[in-house]
Amino acid sequence: MRFSPAFLDEIRARLPVSEVVGRRVKLKKQGREFAGLSPFNAEKTASFFVNDQKGFYHCFSSGKHGDVFDFLMETEGASFGEAVERLAAMAGLSLPQETPEAAAKEQRRRTLYEVMALAAKHFEATLQSRLGAKARGYLADREIGPATQKRFGLGYAAGERFNLKEALGKEGVSVADMVEAGLLIAGEDIPVPYDRFRDRVMFPITDLKGRVVAFGGRALEKDVPAKYLNSPETPLFHKGSLLYNGFSARTAAQTGARVIAVEGYVDVIAMVEAGFGGAVAPLGTALTEEQLQLLWRMSEEPLLLFDGDKAGRRAAHRAIDLALPHLKAGRSLSFAALPEGQDPDDLIRRSGREAMEQVLAQARPLAAELWARESENASLETPERRAALEGRLNEVVNAIGDETVRKHYRADLMGRFNALMAPAERARPSGRREGWSPGFTPGRGRGGKFPGKPSAPPLAPRGQEIARSALVRGPMAALPRNEALLLFCLINHPFLLDEAGEEVSSLPFANPEADRLRRALIEAHLEGLDGEALAAHLDRSDLDALTRRVKALANPRHDWPAYSDTAETDVRLWWHQRTALHRKAHALSRELKEAERTLGEDPSEANFAWLRDVRERLSAIDGTEALVEGFGASSGRSAVRSL
Repeated sequence: MRFSPAFLDEIRARLPVSEVVGRRVKLKKQGREFAGLSPFNAEKTASFFVNDQKGFYHCFSSGKHGDVFDFLMETEGASFGEAVERLAAMAGLSLPQETPEAAAKEQRRRTLYEVMALAAKHFEATLQSRLGAKARGYLADREIGPATQKRFGLGYAAGERFNLKEALGKEGVSVADMVEAGLLIAGEDIPVPYDRFRDRVMFPITDLKGRVVAFGGRALEKDVPAKYLNSPETPLFHKGSLLYNGFSARTAAQTGARVIAVEGYVDVIAMVEAGFGGAVAPLGTALTEEQLQLLWRMSEEPLLLFDGDKAGRRAAHRAIDLALPHLKAGRSLSFAALPEGQDPDDLIRRSGREAMEQVLAQARPLAAELWARESENASLETPERRAALEGRLNEVVNAIGDETVRKHYRADLMGRFNALMAPAERARPSGRREGWSPGFTPGRGRGGKFPGKPSAPPLAPRGQEIARSALVRGPMAALPRNEALLLFCLINHPFLLDEAGEEVSSLPFANPEADRLRRALIEAHLEGLDGEALAAHLDRSDLDALTRRVKALANPRHDWPAYSDTAETDVRLWWHQRTALHRKAHALSRELKEAERTLGEDPSEANFAWLRDVRERLSAIDGTEALVEGFGASSGRSAVRSL
């Protein structure tokens, strides 16, 4: 029997590849992937990898590649139908009955896809015709030229009531099909159906296979009820379950692009044209749970970019509440805010890509955004008000479904809360402590004013002096050593680009030169370059001097796993430990910048305590040694390499 794509996708959604493969192959988590011995060849070193986010497995020893259905057919000799039947049972799904109605429904969907493709073609042609002159002028004002128009399939719906209806009619499309596809407005009180979209710039909306399923239309006249008009719900289109540019962004994310959610169609286009290929947008609604799951399928930590006004903050707060129940280890969000009064399109057109990069560099992790929401403007002058803040923090933490993530959020917010309370505790006169100890504990705060607090010398320099102080600024390095070590390891062990290519692409690098070298190494690996050919490639890219600086920062005594003569087993272990520490340090560095900024704006005791706490946590990471029992045995070494 024939299975619909929707049914097969439901099985894939319910069954992670690692769950199916794990019944036959012993898998071990390695970063974003799972690794194990090949089920197709006898081997001693793992060359078989599973990626749940992408939904496939890949065996480097045999070259076999596929999804859950392919795995059962390859390992157990099952037919496709047998594989579907068994996996459906594992997923708790009943097999669809092959009925005339089901076949007719599938045929209707195919017909509607064809209708939407014809409509998209018509809108594109109209934009480039005499009728589209005004629309082309609007796009030119937004710096959206012909190449960009073609890239995004932009079009124009003419102002006449029957322009599209007549054009598709000449192609043999029935009025009923146009109505069902959402292209015409019809009803009992409408004797003659007419075009839904009139005098609008048209943005085609595709599904995750790149097929046009709907349109968004931007009005060119001001006196219309809706500036933006989307297709209605149809058999092909459910606006809460898709993202604008989702198909292209998913492809870009697989090659290392950061996934960034913005608010509008033009914003997405501006972002993509500026080099941010992972930009997407909801379809005229607040972010939905289905859209959030789509974002997580593209990236473990997508970034939500909101306007800097009150409406933008409210949208960010709604996204936090939406995400909390679904957080898992390695799956979160980060948040960035635009300058007030500007959207991504405005910012990029006026100030260029660099201005957007600066905004994105200030992104905060979800935990920091959550703390800011709960603590800003909080009045903490009485025990009851402090207890109210503690209660709110407990409430939001309890919304987190994953037990481990919930535990770490509780610890994080406890740390921030206690740091906020610490100045009040120190200021409380002797004999009046009364044993009150908040159950939550620092971070960002506004420093509540407590009645009866004795005057005391300021804890820290004020205003701009704080931003220049040694505690705030700390030591600065032109090329962070850990970034250099990761690059040094990739130069010497390019097999990591095969095994962890996506992880390599998504590593957060603070230094632009380090990022440039990372991209050059990925390009060289894709071209099959190594040894002298790699050195020549780096030389041609003007990266030879940077490569020498990278090598100079490696210490053969302490960083021996990154050197070329180290066994692959030790390299893999060192790599995964180093990258985990690097990601943690990067997140803390972002929090440090936020603490510095906040302290400069509000030099309170609480904010000074937050800064001190973040620096202490960074120091703890700096002192962490990535050594495990037996580390180095495969290379014939003890824990360190002799000079």
